Amino acid sequence: MLYPFKFTPQLFHKLWGGHTIEKWYNHVPADYENVGEAWVMSDVEKYPTEVANGPHTGDSLQDLIEVYMDELVGEKVYEVFGNQFPLLLKFIDATDDLSIQVHPGDEFAIEHEKCLGKTEMWYVLPSKKPSAIYLGWNQPMNLSLIHAAIADGTLANYLRKYDVHEGDVAPIPAGTVHAMCRDTIVAEIQENSDITYRLYDYNRVGNDGKKRPLKLDKALKVMDFQPSKQATVTRTAPRINGALNIQKNQYFTANLLCPMQPIQRDYAPLDSFVAYMCVEGACTVEALDCEAEEKKVSMRMGEAVLIPASLNDIVINPQGSCKLLEIYVEL
Repeated sequence: MLYPFKFTPQLFHKLWGGHTIEKWYNHVPADYENVGEAWVMSDVEKYPTEVANGPHTGDSLQDLIEVYMDELVGEKVYEVFGNQFPLLLKFIDATDDLSIQVHPGDEFAIEHEKCLGKTEMWYVLPSKKPSAIYLGWNQPMNLSLIHAAIADGTLANYLRKYDVHEGDVAPIPAGTVHAMCRDTIVAEIQENSDITYRLYDYNRVGNDGKKRPLKLDKALKVMDFQPSKQATVTRTAPRINGALNIQKNQYFTANLLCPMQPIQRDYAPLDSFVAYMCVEGACTVEALDCEAEEKKVSMRMGEAVLIPASLNDIVINPQGSCKLLEIYVEL
């Protein structure tokens, strides 16, 4: 039986990881020095998230799709993606600069990596220190200029740098060179892909004592060499008790919900699942048209809930201050 699903996040130690999001979870491995990423809804091979509530506890997201198919994800979504969930949702906590990197589009990724490409979006969360990101080139680039900048360690000088604050939104289309700077925490929505091509990594050494590998050849094949008109940071002004659209592209739609009182969401017009990411506070989510005992689920900062496509009448009841990202696919 279908009901709102809550998942146990997959946690990842990272060389550059921090100590903020690890406080959100009670299953951090004892040998982790930090938690750099928390994948809160994942169908990526080897790293699937598992249901944490109700009779499907322990089942993976993949298990759910294989059983419920279009009832879970929507008819059109299932026609296009089959038994693959189309998105990966995660939180990222960086206390050091991430590598300067780029992601491939679908065509290149399918041919060379046998998976989807990676268009993504960052929603910036509060940080105790000033935060910043690099997003796209600040001038037209060419191969010789890129190679020279990598060699002398000045590649970041050719990127647009944005100081970012809580609520800022950064769309990152595939092909856009980008990086997250130290002391930045984000919620990330992306295609279901784990493909990253590093151009420059500050000559850092991994746990094996060797410099972390770059993938410059592939990066140069998929990157945009011109400054991006689509990749730019925007600031949000929350719509109290309503939905504010913060991103709409061919892969996903994302809205910001800021309930100060119980609000009702009608998803009957959609032919898609709906995912929530809690980015502030806590709430309960109840599916009024659900016949299962588990029709209501609680969620707090750092957690995610999946509303199956067959459930349409949802009530969100905030527990004090609360903000959610509401995510679905429109095909």
